[in-house]
Amino acid sequence: MRYFNYLSLEEEQELFYSAPIHYNNSSEQELLAYAVGAALYCPATRPTIARDILTERHQGLTSWVLDLEDAVGDHQVAMAEELLVQQLTQLYIQLQQEQVHRDRLPLLFIRVRSIGQLERMIDQLGEMMKLITGFMLPKFDPEQGLQYFQAIARYNQEKDIYAPVLYGLPILETAAVIYRESRVEHLLAIKKILDTYKPYVLNVRIGATDFSSLFGLRRSPDMTIYDIAPIRDCMSDIINLFGRMDSPYVISGPVWEYFANGERVLKPMLRQSPFEEALGDDGRKLRKEYINRHVDGLIREVIMDKENGIIGKTIIHPTHIGLVQSLYTVTREEFEDAESIIRNNNGELGVFKSGYANKMNEIKPHLNWAQKIIARSQIYGVLHEQQHFISLLSEQEQRIYV
Repeated sequence: MRYFNYLSLEEEQELFYSAPIHYNNSSEQELLAYAVGAALYCPATRPTIARDILTERHQGLTSWVLDLEDAVGDHQVAMAEELLVQQLTQLYIQLQQEQVHRDRLPLLFIRVRSIGQLERMIDQLGEMMKLITGFMLPKFDPEQGLQYFQAIARYNQEKDIYAPVLYGLPILETAAVIYRESRVEHLLAIKKILDTYKPYVLNVRIGATDFSSLFGLRRSPDMTIYDIAPIRDCMSDIINLFGRMDSPYVISGPVWEYFANGERVLKPMLRQSPFEEALGDDGRKLRKEYINRHVDGLIREVIMDKENGIIGKTIIHPTHIGLVQSLYTVTREEFEDAESIIRNNNGELGVFKSGYANKMNEIKPHLNWAQKIIARSQIYGVLHEQQHFISLLSEQEQRIYV
């Protein structure tokens, strides 16, 4: 798999100073943690999962979450498990017959609703578990969370030596996490579990929809999750605890729910000039379409995610894939600043002027930032100096519907 693999060689060379690297679900943990990126959710009851993967129906899709939890009715669980096994069997057969190359497969995750279901899926899938990168673990708490990771560790210790590592991706979304009186104690208990099983933790995910439900809230398309006070405060504590550079986790941001036209009250959040500069008349049309579909709110939220150290986002519509991914690309300026900071980390300098002559780079305070930029650049690539994330987008890419 490779980000933006739908681009032609000419388009890639025009856009990227350093192109994204290739990876698959056997790649090293740090790369995969960044590669989860825009993770598209779909119900496990979907009857065309294998075909959609084989035909690459969703252009640019790199991470797919097959949901056995909230997207499946309580009376559909047994059927959903059976259908999912059938679809993965079809995919595995095609892979064995070399009808599809392993490196063309997106990272596949299964969102489960209980420890029993996780163990059942491992048992039923058998050899086909090689297709699965990890399990999404909703409503993660210390008690059930420990059981989840014990099972994941057991699988990894018993699996074929050539099979990829199986990861867990805890989703923080329970009342005990967001309620102020229990938050710190609960988060510390969760972190203790994750630290114990860190080789099997791919990232930490924030479930803002469940958090909002506890207060009877739902953000409007005019707002970002950072405008909702209790959610923002909780996210701040999650970042404070799990984003510390002495033992960091990649933290993934909450879902954006909107993808179609609707009423709005506030002004659009997108300036016109970047779209015009990147795409001319087509840029103005693209901006208008984003505004009509409330994607301007998503763009602002992803930018806020990045500023707060969050990389990756749950998405529920394929039109969000290219947009979210393009926002994670690294600019040439960021890349050169990061490289310079790392290169000069030899004790000879403490601070120096950026090569762009617009800022000071302090080696010790900015070293952790620089290392994260370099890690992100491997997966998402580095744009040429004159290029912008908008250059990666097109009308065709954004007109992909379920």
